[in-house]
Amino acid sequence: MEKYIDLHTHSLKSDGSMTPAEVVREAKKAGLAAIALSDHDTVDGVREAVAEGEKLGVEVVPAIEFSVQSETETHILGYYIDIENPLLLRALDNVVETRRFRNRETCRKLNELGFDITLDEAEAIAPNGFIGRAHFAKLLADKGYTQSVKEGFTLYLENGKYAYCGKQSMTDEEAVRLIKNCGGVAFVAHLHLTKKSDEELRSFLLRLKECGLDGIEGYYTDYTPEMQTKYQALAEELGLIISGGTDFHAQMKPHISIGTGLGNLRIPYSVLETIKLNKKTIKMYNY
Repeated sequence: MEKYIDLHTHSLKSDGSMTPAEVVREAKKAGLAAIALSDHDTVDGVREAVAEGEKLGVEVVPAIEFSVQSETETHILGYYIDIENPLLLRALDNVVETRRFRNRETCRKLNELGFDITLDEAEAIAPNGFIGRAHFAKLLADKGYTQSVKEGFTLYLENGKYAYCGKQSMTDEEAVRLIKNCGGVAFVAHLHLTKKSDEELRSFLLRLKECGLDGIEGYYTDYTPEMQTKYQALAEELGLIISGGTDFHAQMKPHISIGTGLGNLRIPYSVLETIKLNKKTIKMYNY
C-alpha cells in the first residue's frame, strides 16, 4: 500500500487552531506516514511534535521555514536540522527582532487603511506571541473586514500589497548555509511565489546550489499540474531533489487540508526517502 507524506505543515497554538501534537494527530487521522513540522522562523514546536509522532507511529521530520530577503517572496525550508545548534539559536534571536519590526509596520499600515486592529489582538491569537501575517489576516476576517483569511492576504498582506512588509534578517544564501551547518537539508519553498521568470529562477537556483541548496518544493498546494511538471523537470535538470507539502496552517488557512492541500495533492513516501539519502552527503558551509 502506497504511503503518503506532507513536508510543509505549521502549528498554531490558540484560537481553535492546533498545537504541534494536534497537527500530528491530524496527520495520523489523514493516514499520513510522515510530516515535517516547518513553522515560520521557529523550532519551538518540534519536540512536542516528534514526541507525539513516536506515540502514534507518525514519522516527524524536525524542520523550519525561513523567510529571507527578497524583492518578492522567498522562503527556504530546512529539514532534519539540529534544533539545539548554537548557530541556529543565535540566528533565531535576530529573526525574532526583525519579525517584531515587521509586525509593527504591518499593523501600522493596516491602521492607515482604516482597520481597527492592534498588535495585542494579533498576539492574543498567536502561538507564544509569535505573530505572522496569517494572524493579521485572521483578525481582518474575524472583524468582518474581509470574507476570509485568504482574501486578507490577496487584498492587503501578500507581497506587493500596501500592508506587506518585506524586511527580513537573512539573505537566501545565509539561510541555506545556516541550515547546512545545522546538519539539515535546504529547499526553496513554493517557487511560484518568487515571481521569477524561468531563466531568472534557473539562475537563482544555481546560485543557491553553490551555497549548498539540496532541492526545491516539487509538490505544493497551489501548483497547477503544469507548474508541478515544470518544477520537477527543472529540479532534475539542475541536479536538485524535490520535497513537497500542503502548507497546512490549521484554522489560519481552513481551505487547506493536511496531506491533500486543496484536495488533489498526494506526495509519495519515496520523496522523503530520497531526502534521507541526500542528507548523508551534507557538506558544511561558513554561515
